[in-house]
Amino acid sequence: MLVAMSGGVDSSVAAALAADEHGPDQVVGATLKLWGGASDSGCCSVADVEDARRVAGQLGLVHHVFNFTDTFEEKVVAPYVAGHASGRTPNPCIECNRHLKFDRLLDRARALGFDAVATGHHARRAVTPGGRYRLLRGADPAKDQSYVLAMLGQRQLAHSLFPVGTMDKAQVRQEAARLGLRTADKPDSQDVCFIRSDQGREAFLADRVPLHPGRLVDHASGRDLGPVGAVELVTVGQRRGMGHGVDGRRRYVTAVDVPARRVSVGPPEAAESVGSRLRSVRWVDGDPTTGGSGGPSRSCAVLAQCSAHGRPVPATVRGEDHGSLSVRFSSPQRRVAPGQTVALYDPCDPDAVLGSGIVD
Repeated sequence: MLVAMSGGVDSSVAAALAADEHGPDQVVGATLKLWGGASDSGCCSVADVEDARRVAGQLGLVHHVFNFTDTFEEKVVAPYVAGHASGRTPNPCIECNRHLKFDRLLDRARALGFDAVATGHHARRAVTPGGRYRLLRGADPAKDQSYVLAMLGQRQLAHSLFPVGTMDKAQVRQEAARLGLRTADKPDSQDVCFIRSDQGREAFLADRVPLHPGRLVDHASGRDLGPVGAVELVTVGQRRGMGHGVDGRRRYVTAVDVPARRVSVGPPEAAESVGSRLRSVRWVDGDPTTGGSGGPSRSCAVLAQCSAHGRPVPATVRGEDHGSLSVRFSSPQRRVAPGQTVALYDPCDPDAVLGSGIVD
């Protein structure tokens, strides 16, 4: 078994559990070198690689570093920059899971003869009596990461394990402390790993694309409301920095038009939506809108979660042309920014992921 070791406490304990179950001679640790530039946060820093190597040594595991910087630049960093340049709000962690951890790493592991890759994600995998794989929420609601894994399908789940998915975070840290692992008290990563904490998103993007000042306009009347520093840094649904309306209520971003250098804003209700259209749709185990038969699309009840720690809300989905999917919420919700992911869960089993798509 290959264990993806990011240098954090979750993947450290995942490696320890795998070694305890299978024996250290049957488990190998691997850390991904993803970002070729400077980093001081996330799982891309030199310190994180060293922490992973030291933990592997504590556990008696062979440890490797795989250099995937080319794929990371192509599939994660470049789309992140291009998304902001076009007024979208990409999610680089999801794209890293999609293209690196559960694609290229899985392929590398299989080529090297490993039957599975274990990660430190707080999620669970189950197998049905018929041998199909299910993706479930992690046992710790506060740390559940099923949202960022909701693009996984049968091919990936067949070779993926989540050893800490049945534990809460306190139990993970307790186990790390019991084993004397150096990562036991290490804080969780919170930031985009390829953006330095002393640099920030604005400086990172400014080094790669032009940032353009623009104007705030009222979403209903088109009245000019003042300047905005860079339209590429604004996201749909944002309220910070948008000021207040004449009625004293906070304003929210309802649309971002980069070519026109215009950001539309309005009161809270203007930033709500009854639905979204999704592209890049992925199902865990078949498309429920066709009953798995590929027939005509029909409406299907789901629970829709629009952010990593968002509240799932009842919704219906229906397939559209070219593989897209329409989502209609049971009640108006805060508008989801284009480029963000909507994860879909089973209303009959709210822990079970059905699939996901990216807001078009």
